[in-house]
Amino acid sequence: MAQEGTKTAKTIVDEGIEAGLARLTPERIEAVIQRVLNREAGARLKTYARTCVHCGLCSDACHHFVSMNRDPKLSPAGKVKRTIGVMLQKKGRVSTDFIREAAMVAYSECNLCKKCVLYCPFGIDVGYLMTLVRRICHLLGVVPRYMQDTAHSQSVHFNQMWINGDEWVDTLFWQEEEARDEVPDIRIPLDKEGADIFYSVIGPEPKFRAQLIYQAAMIFEAAGSDWTMPSMPGWDNSDLCMFSGDSEMMGRIKRAHFDAATGLRVKRIVMGECGHAFRSVYDVGNRWLGYKMPPLPVVHAVEFYHDLVTTGKIRIVKKFAQPVTLHDPCNIARGMGLYEKARELAQALCETVVEMTPNREHNICCNAGGGIINCGPPFKDKRVEANSVKAKQLFDAKALGAEVVIAPCHNCHGGLEDIIHHYGVEMELKFFGDIIYEVMEKPA
Repeated sequence: MAQEGTKTAKTIVDEGIEAGLARLTPERIEAVIQRVLNREAGARLKTYARTCVHCGLCSDACHHFVSMNRDPKLSPAGKVKRTIGVMLQKKGRVSTDFIREAAMVAYSECNLCKKCVLYCPFGIDVGYLMTLVRRICHLLGVVPRYMQDTAHSQSVHFNQMWINGDEWVDTLFWQEEEARDEVPDIRIPLDKEGADIFYSVIGPEPKFRAQLIYQAAMIFEAAGSDWTMPSMPGWDNSDLCMFSGDSEMMGRIKRAHFDAATGLRVKRIVMGECGHAFRSVYDVGNRWLGYKMPPLPVVHAVEFYHDLVTTGKIRIVKKFAQPVTLHDPCNIARGMGLYEKARELAQALCETVVEMTPNREHNICCNAGGGIINCGPPFKDKRVEANSVKAKQLFDAKALGAEVVIAPCHNCHGGLEDIIHHYGVEMELKFFGDIIYEVMEKPA
């Protein structure tokens, strides 16, 4: 890895943030901050604010801090102190310049990955605190332009890629036709009532990675699964509104997802390989709607594939030959504890698995999750440069023989792809579905 020079912060001007700031008044800023701090946050915020002793033990958990010259302002405690800490201290009486900085910190310098929580002696959840800052910014209309455009797509079409109903169904028919070149009678069942599995994906799959739907259909067929996909809104399980701070729209998106599944009377939801979508369905959006847990079982692809392979529902003909390393997505590693099942699955599919260090719940975030990649091109260089520690981790795994990175999450793919290209790592990226499709016995 080439020696890097001293890193300095670059000024980024975002159209969405600047347009929102231009509409603000001191009175509106104060009213919105007071609303969130006093009516939406409550005892949890007060406990965290009174408990943090600024010991710094959280600092080394943050890839932004470690990658950017160990700048104290980029430590988790530092980010809290210079955003919501100031809001509490000044009771919401802050300037537009302060809101600009708070938005930059919350949207582009914290992935909400919650690794720092593992190292805090008091268990303070910095991800939650940064989510409150994002909530305030959303209510003030100060959101990065590209993220807000994506949120607008979800408010109109209930998916993040501006895909209308006909385009979605046409894509499924197209992938079914492609799969029939291999298996003449294969189907992608639409709106099948009473199926065991309701399969949902994120918007970028039909838009950019339609082959993943093809591969999933082949895996379901080989396993003899009873499954369906919906034709109506609710098929996209992703949720950028959860990251922009638009909790109301997040609730509508999750309601559509659950309604599509329960309306078909399926037994469970199986989700494709996405981390933040799983978080929104299993841990955040469901609770906003008043569910302690989702209204029906939710299974991430890693857990589903693990079951198919370990129970023999699909047969592995020949293991994947290239040495692989495994990236742990934050939302299914720390968020769901699927890191051991991911390893067992990788071992069952691949001849050689090389561990990155650290791993499992101590993984280094891809720096694309938490909505940061959805802030768009203005933030790309900042995002990649603020994760040189991930590049080093990939180089170390490559030195041990790894040629392929398995990353069971779409945002992780986007983030890792940018890191690989920027730092010249020269490794290939794959989903678990890619590997399974390649090594399994195909259906007759």
